[in-house]
Amino acid sequence: MSVSLVLVPLAVAAVAAAHGATAGRDSAGRIVCQVQTRMRDETLLAAALRESNAVVTADGKDILAAWDRVRANFQRGQDGVWSAHLTGDIDEQRAVDIIRAIDAGYGRQVQRAVLERLRERAPAAGLRLESEAVAEDASVRLVFAVEGRSS
Repeated sequence: MSVSLVLVPLAVAAVAAAHGATAGRDSAGRIVCQVQTRMRDETLLAAALRESNAVVTADGKDILAAWDRVRANFQRGQDGVWSAHLTGDIDEQRAVDIIRAIDAGYGRQVQRAVLERLRERAPAAGLRLESEAVAEDASVRLVFAVEGRSS
């Protein structure tokens, strides 16, 4: 089976929902539906795919992911919106579930990248990391101290 998904950025998702974006079929009869996502960065998307145990190939334009019996071709349109065409042992619900899991992995990749940048840039900003705590919901709390500032 084959399912195509349009990965709608979260900022646009509310507008799309208001306009009744739902599943349907394209002119070739393939199932096409829209899924809310935050994915923009190709590197982070590829990392999230690898985190889902996919074999990932990127050629600068498309990102291809392969799991046991499912393959996905991710393409970015001229409007910057990603679409994913999934083939193999797939139906609409499984396709949506896979993309949502990848989106969650993408969120973890974004969090890691932001934390890394904060840790790297803190000294140059006159900050020293005093503590770091990870909560049950995977949120991270960083406490910085201001270094060498006198009035």
